[in-house]
Amino acid sequence: METIPHPIPAWLIFTVIALVFWGVTGVTQKLSTNRISSALSFLWFAYAMVAISIVLALTVSIHWQTKPMTFLIAAAGGTLNGLGALTSFVALESGGKASVVISLISLFPLVTVAFAVIVLQERLTLTQTFGVVLAILAAILLSMEPKPATEMHVP
Repeated sequence: METIPHPIPAWLIFTVIALVFWGVTGVTQKLSTNRISSALSFLWFAYAMVAISIVLALTVSIHWQTKPMTFLIAAAGGTLNGLGALTSFVALESGGKASVVISLISLFPLVTVAFAVIVLQERLTLTQTFGVVLAILAAILLSMEPKPATEMHVP
């Protein structure tokens, strides 16, 4: 009896697309901050986000009525995302390598885990704790830069 393969779930397809977009973004951010200031790079980033938002608002049915607290939480998330993007541009402009800066920034779930444990009283399993430790170790290893080679002078 032949089995019918399960279709790939939509969430997984969009997750992979986001992964590719964000992966390429790290390179484009570094290229832009090599050529223009982090402030100008961020402004162009913000202009692009506004353009995408306008297209979305015009093409997708959106239920605009929401509770004030929900609006504030969503606005806070957007503000924090924007500040994170701005500081990432500054990190890249300040000489950070894209491979290191973007990899370290991508460890942001560790902050989420910490807040979930402290604020939401969530508990981690031993396996999850091990994963957190490995992620911290990865951050330490990624941030270690080799010492610059010194010139050897022969007398």
